[in-house]
Amino acid sequence: MIKQFIKFGIVGLSNTVIGYIIYAVTLFILKHFGLVPGIDVYVAQFVMFVLSVAWSFYWNNKYVFKEGLCEKRNVILALLKTYASYAFTSLFLSEMFLMVWVEVCHINEYIAPVLSLLITVPLNFVIQKYWVFRKTSSGRR
Repeated sequence: MIKQFIKFGIVGLSNTVIGYIIYAVTLFILKHFGLVPGIDVYVAQFVMFVLSVAWSFYWNNKYVFKEGLCEKRNVILALLKTYASYAFTSLFLSEMFLMVWVEVCHINEYIAPVLSLLITVPLNFVIQKYWVFRKTSSGRR
């Protein structure tokens, strides 16, 4: 489990870097062109969510929680569970934290998502391990 958590951390680190780049570039573009004033920070967070969850699923499925020799994973179901779990932690909770960090605590909108990671990353590992990629008695996940 420790080795798996380390692998999850490596995937998570790459996901965090990629996600943050997506967030920052999207936010910059939205602000520069004035596309969605007032909600640009939330739109950038959503774009980051969609793309970074796809990245995370690919690498967690292939590298962290890979199938055993006698197992067959329903990839579509696992992907849907991944989006559901990240929707709760990385979209819903992160959006709530983002509002608090930016609106209440007046933390810079480029730094605020990083603070949310301190809570959402460990929670995501637990959900991914014990729900999305868990082994069942039939070997299916």
